[in-house]
This record gives sequence, C-alpha cells and structure tokens, in this order.
Amino acid sequence: MNPRIDHWRGRRVWLIGASTGIGAATARLLLSRGARVAISARKKAALEALTGESPFAMVLPLDVLDHAALLCARDTIIAAWGGVDLVLLLAGGYNEMRADSIDLAAAEAMIDLNVRGAYRCLDAVLPQLLKQGAGGIGIVASVAGYGGLPKALVYGPTKAALINLTECLYLDLHAKGIAVYQVNPGFVDTPLTADNDFKMPCLTTADAAALAMVEGIERGEFHIHFPKRFTFGLRLARLLPYRLYFWLIHKVTGL
Repeated sequence: MNPRIDHWRGRRVWLIGASTGIGAATARLLLSRGARVAISARKKAALEALTGESPFAMVLPLDVLDHAALLCARDTIIAAWGGVDLVLLLAGGYNEMRADSIDLAAAEAMIDLNVRGAYRCLDAVLPQLLKQGAGGIGIVASVAGYGGLPKALVYGPTKAALINLTECLYLDLHAKGIAVYQVNPGFVDTPLTADNDFKMPCLTTADAAALAMVEGIERGEFHIHFPKRFTFGLRLARLLPYRLYFWLIHKVTGL
C-alpha cells in the first residue's frame, strides 16, 4: 500500500518522541543503517546521549504541544537537508484510568498530548511533504485503539482516534505520492508500561518493536502491528458480537 524502501543510506528521517522507548530504539536502528536522523523530544540530555557524536544525527528538543517549536524544528531540518523523507510521530502519554476514578486534568492532558499533539505535528510537516510530492508519515497508535479495554478509559480512545486519523490521511495522501503508516504496538517494555500492575501478554522489547516497525515500513505496509501472535487475536476479537467481546475481555484480563 506504500512504496517499498530497499535501503536507508542518506534518507532523511525525523523522529518526534525519541528520547526513550521505541523512539530511541528506532533512532539507534536507523542511524546504524545509514539514515540521517533528526530526533525530537522534551529531554535534551537524553537526546544528546542517544546520538553521541554521530555526524548523521540532529538533536532538536521540543514539546509536541509547542506549535512554534515544531515549525522551527521543521525549518531547521529543511534548511540543513533540503527536505524530509519520513516523519515518525512516536510521542505520546499513558495513564491508567477507569470510570469510577476519572481524573479530568489527567484526561485532558492525555488528550492534548496524544491527539492534539499529533495534529500540531501534521500541521508542521504536511505542507512540506505535499510540496515535495514524496515522502511519508507514520503515527504510532496502539492495539488499545482496536476496542474498549479496562484501565484504558482515556488512553484507548486517544489511540482509536489516531487509528482513524491515519486512515483518513491515507485516503487523502496516497494519490499525492505520500506514504502513510499506521503503527499499532502491543505491550512493549518501556518507561510508559513499567508501572503496570497487570500481566502484559507477549511483552516485547523496545528494540524488537523498533525492528518490527522499520521492517514494516520497508515492506510498504500501511497497517504495521506487532507482535502478531497477540495483535491478530485482538483484531479477531473485534469481529465478535459485543456480548461475546465483553465476556472475552473480562475473562482474559480478569478485570
């Protein structure tokens, strides 16, 4: 559904949300394969430690909610490299929440980061991609966006919004020569999941997640999800009638 990528040498990649977890692992992987990688996140020290002295890396600290900072970073990349071949939005937040313990401030902060942050990034990068008539954009959502889950009262709906967003983007951008990638990881061992107090089926490492995502992009996939033995089960569950779906989720999670 997207063009295949047979090498990364010299390709210009901007990773937004790359100081830890999948973003940091993806930065290391792409740099090792010869890509030019711009990395953004709020933690400047973590970004600098990640890239070291690599001549192919560019550190651009920012907050995805700061629209002016996003525009400035985009302009810096274009001035240095003349364009961008791939933008990957990995920034996002996670908080457990259930209906009997709604925290409005935390809910609004997660919606701002996970959804409004994505739109701010799109506003910064889409004009350049459309001007080029080439390149691609990927958004990391989550399998939590496939259907309702316990403890995901806000996180799940924000990821469902990103899934829908990437589908809309594909419909609008494919004919214009711009690739779109929807990335739905399962449970990944990162700082975001470190405090989970429940069993995380098929937990994978950030390095394995980065490799699965990059290989999916290389193959030109639109819907990149992993680990397959877990994500296929969730996708099939969504085909069940609601009565069976709710029963299955309760049985599997114990919640």
